Amino acid sequence: MKKFLAIIIFSLILCPLSLSCGSSAEKTPPAPEKSSEQCAMPADKILVAYFSCTGNTKNAAMEVAELLNAETFEIVPTQPYTTADLDYNVEDCRANLEQKDSAARPAIKNKIENFAQYKTIVIAYPIWWGAEPRIIDTFIESYDFAGKVIVPVCTSGGSEIEASVINLRDMCKGADVRDGKRLGIISKDEVKAWLDSLKL
Repeated sequence: MKKFLAIIIFSLILCPLSLSCGSSAEKTPPAPEKSSEQCAMPADKILVAYFSCTGNTKNAAMEVAELLNAETFEIVPTQPYTTADLDYNVEDCRANLEQKDSAARPAIKNKIENFAQYKTIVIAYPIWWGAEPRIIDTFIESYDFAGKVIVPVCTSGGSEIEASVINLRDMCKGADVRDGKRLGIISKDEVKAWLDSLKL
């Protein structure tokens, strides 16, 4: 009988200890998870995005990228532009038809990865019929530019950049669209002085 009582008492002593150990393990809080804001990359980089068919705009864009120590992105059309497409003397050439159609949106073959990391986007393009090519409109409508700084730059045989800047401001609601500059007609030192004045 005494032996039986001893077993019962011993079991009663062990039981609460086991429960205590179990409960303490269950109450151990999990490691805190990082919020998405903590993991998000800060938007502080500069990107030079350019569309160029003949190479003139590419050269200007690369000069700007070098001066700003910026990354670059070429806007590549899904359907490349041929020499015939750019023959402005032919009324129904592709470039002319697109510029006459305000709803035209030529498709873009590639896309920018991690767009959110860029604070400033320099957009470089030629001037077609006094405005930006329609593929630039496609590019603008493909991303959310709210809160970004946009710097338009263009190359042109004679037309200025102002009309295209107005168009970009209309499309980029919530963005800080700067006045822009026509390149290819000023020296590299002048380009640098202009970029420095923007305080990007």
